[in-house]
Amino acid sequence: MLFNSFIALLVVLLPFRVLTAAQPPARPRIVGLSHVALYVHDLDKSRAFYKDFLGFEEPYSLTNKDGSLHLTWIKINDHQSIELFPEKEPGTDRLYHLAVETEDAEAMRLYLQSRGLKVPDHTSKGRIGNLNYFVNDPDGHTLEIVQYLPDGWTARAHGKCLPDTRISQRMPHVGIIVTNLDAALGFYGGILNGKETWRGGRNRNRLSWVNVKVPEGDDYVEFMLYAQVPAAGERGRQHHLCLEVADVEKAKALLESRAARAGYSKPMEIQTGVNRKRQLNLWDPDGTRVELMEPQTVDATPARSSKAPPP
Repeated sequence: MLFNSFIALLVVLLPFRVLTAAQPPARPRIVGLSHVALYVHDLDKSRAFYKDFLGFEEPYSLTNKDGSLHLTWIKINDHQSIELFPEKEPGTDRLYHLAVETEDAEAMRLYLQSRGLKVPDHTSKGRIGNLNYFVNDPDGHTLEIVQYLPDGWTARAHGKCLPDTRISQRMPHVGIIVTNLDAALGFYGGILNGKETWRGGRNRNRLSWVNVKVPEGDDYVEFMLYAQVPAAGERGRQHHLCLEVADVEKAKALLESRAARAGYSKPMEIQTGVNRKRQLNLWDPDGTRVELMEPQTVDATPARSSKAPPP
């Protein structure tokens, strides 16, 4: 009688176990943009721009075995930064990679693997004590997956190196060149479960930008749509980072007071974008655009999304 009951229980549970085993790994939360990494030609000039001009601090850096600089961090807030790497060769694309923060890097690795992406064999801990690895999006951009650990340098620097001189306290988006919109949406929207929030075009006949927000946060990736990729040394306008400012007029006045000391001589003009938000474009020493942008539209009414086709 006991044996028969055991067999009956197995008959009931076996389909459940098979179904459970067949379930793909769940996607862990993606909470925001972690950083954007740039190649720079002259580190001293880049430090003058990001530190003396924009007012950020440099909390830590890493060196190579020969003592030369491997990379350094420009801290925006406790979760976001700009990584500066010495260039590998002049005249090349300044964008190295962009990174998103997840709460579980290993679970994300297994999830991405289950969705057919090429991922490393294991999740490793980097030299500053965080878990990280790289994958590629359909346009060949490198996307870093990052999990901040309690004993990592990022956590240890929590609340530090956040001076009042910072022109901004948040990086709401990073812009990347996209040549195949459907493929990019399949990756950032389909696989990563990001949410498309807006489409914009310079005119009614052509779509220029698509914004896709991370699933568990407000940061987003801005697709800069092109039929053909611009030349490597001319991508600084498209490959850009955005810094949020509450009042772009005040931000401009502050920057004008610092410009001479920081060696910044380019014009500073406030414009209203197609998204109807006021913005001010700045250019770092390598031609990468740093877009200062207000969070609200000029009249607090959301900009209408474009229905134009992509290039």
